[in-house]
Amino acid sequence: MRDLNSLWHPIEKEEEVEYFTLGDLWDQYKEWSAYGAGVPILFPDGEIVVQYYVPYLSAIQIYTTKSLSSLRVLGEESESDSWSDDSESEKLSRSWDAASEDSSFDQDGSCSNNRLGYLYFHYMECCPPWGRIPLMDKVKELSQNYPGLMSFKSVDLSPASWMSVAWYPIYHIPARKNAKDLSASFLTFHTISSSFQDNVFMDCKKDISCTSTPNFGRNSKESTNCIRLCPYGLATYKMQGNIWMNSENSDIEKIMTLCSAADSWLKQLRVYHHDFNFFISHAV
Repeated sequence: MRDLNSLWHPIEKEEEVEYFTLGDLWDQYKEWSAYGAGVPILFPDGEIVVQYYVPYLSAIQIYTTKSLSSLRVLGEESESDSWSDDSESEKLSRSWDAASEDSSFDQDGSCSNNRLGYLYFHYMECCPPWGRIPLMDKVKELSQNYPGLMSFKSVDLSPASWMSVAWYPIYHIPARKNAKDLSASFLTFHTISSSFQDNVFMDCKKDISCTSTPNFGRNSKESTNCIRLCPYGLATYKMQGNIWMNSENSDIEKIMTLCSAADSWLKQLRVYHHDFNFFISHAV
């Protein structure tokens, strides 16, 4: 990691850096992908409704701290073979509102700016929500051609590595006649490199994770320490009514700050993120 631009990294520390594998990360989405993540919502009349959301992989970019050719020791294809054909993301991505592609990164997998690291994988979902498969299923599909999606460790990833998860509602219990307020969708952004994991360790037994924040340990059977991937960015869609924000605190400011952070991140990486642009252009 020292080979990369030092501006990406916090001040170096002496203590050991905890890490997780990407396979550990995806395992946290397994149950949510199958059954949905339940979010309790309190209505003004005092009724509590649990809204279930299914996570979908909206976007991901994985930059490694080592060159692609060095990945052959992990059983990967050579650099020339890995990028000789169209990537899986290019085969699967198709426009559903004629949005234009405006990303300036090199499609052959090389990185034009060495401060980012070495681009291993790039995927941007462009299918409509009803044409997508849950996050865990999508990752398994993509990992058939890119096994690093399961085996890489967070300490091996450049700080420029990130992912975005789209949360779409599926059902709520108990059912309500007017469910308009429950149709909100969310887009969360997470860094997946160890570089941005300062002060994120806690006792899993005492922590209650939020829907978009998976908690996991390097060895769940032996350790109670977890790494929490708090979202650094957020975008919302159809977030109507007053059940999502408290007018007495700074909820609105927090959402605006998170949305601005996501926009700034994408602009710095010069990435066109289809879902993000759709969400902000249709924000209420």
